Amino acid sequence: MRVLGIETSCDETGVAIIDTRRGLLAHALYSQVRLHAEFGGVVPELASRDHVRKLLPLVKRVLADAGTEPGELDGVAYTAGPGLIGALLVGACVGRSLAWAWGVPAVGVHHMEGHLLAPMLESPAPEFPFIALLVSGGHSMLVEVAGLGRYRVLGETLDDAAGEAFDKTAKVLGLGYPGGPALARLAEQGRPGRLRLPRPMLNRPGLDFSFSGLKTAVITGIRDLELDEQAKADVAWEFQEAIVDTLIGKSLRAVEETGIRRLVVAGGVGANRRLRSQLAAAAQAAGAEVFYPRLEFCTDNGAMIAYAGMLRLAAGERAASSIEARARWDLETLRPPVRGSAAPTGPAPAN
Repeated sequence: MRVLGIETSCDETGVAIIDTRRGLLAHALYSQVRLHAEFGGVVPELASRDHVRKLLPLVKRVLADAGTEPGELDGVAYTAGPGLIGALLVGACVGRSLAWAWGVPAVGVHHMEGHLLAPMLESPAPEFPFIALLVSGGHSMLVEVAGLGRYRVLGETLDDAAGEAFDKTAKVLGLGYPGGPALARLAEQGRPGRLRLPRPMLNRPGLDFSFSGLKTAVITGIRDLELDEQAKADVAWEFQEAIVDTLIGKSLRAVEETGIRRLVVAGGVGANRRLRSQLAAAAQAAGAEVFYPRLEFCTDNGAMIAYAGMLRLAAGERAASSIEARARWDLETLRPPVRGSAAPTGPAPAN
């Protein structure tokens, strides 16, 4: 089976082609960072319009790079949610229309399922079951993954996601957009001891997260500091340490509580170098194995959607004839694919 995957959930346009025998044949990603930089964040209407401009040229490019004609495709997968509803509808409309024009089935993919399965694109790939730490600008959660469509959320953020906390704190420190990567780079020049920040909810039972208070702690903590460049770097270092310590502590707690010794890290924050190095050492000490997607597949991309869609299409799942997208979509409403079933599954779309 050969599948075209389309990702348009937020501000990145991703397209990929994957083959069950030959693996990933080609992929391309267009980022809208420059478009939204002057606004300090993603503007949904601008994101939707840019997807309209960029998506079909990317599809043509990926088909050419993969040496694939439309007649050689066996299906089209597109992100059906969650995300920005306008951006999702662009990908859903294009994906469903291409599938109809080419006479192949389509399937709507849950964006977070794509992230959960992204490490499967690597070698060696993790075996089921595993624990997934899903950390990005919009999500922070721990998920027990028993198989395709068999997900149990163990814990999630009660307020800000980890990536969101990075971006907000970067703004407090006067860093550029996107703030998360800028803060992480600045933290590499930082030194400990300038500021002490809490590790939120780490000493409480359970696996939920809370990161909104960290930004407030930074604002309070820097009031009496002279914020020269070194001071900013020191604050960035301490903030990153607080996030990393919390993510690692909760992840290893999930490993211990479930007895599952395979840990997958996915999402944009999964590219953070400090998190990777510290988690590798902590997991080894705990007798756990850690898996990551390659750096380019930590952020939103078409390859993860193509892969998840390929698995569901191969199992016989098909999208309904109508075009469906949803801004909110609970991961736990997903089910294993059933031959002939319509996708996406779950409650009525919440637009």
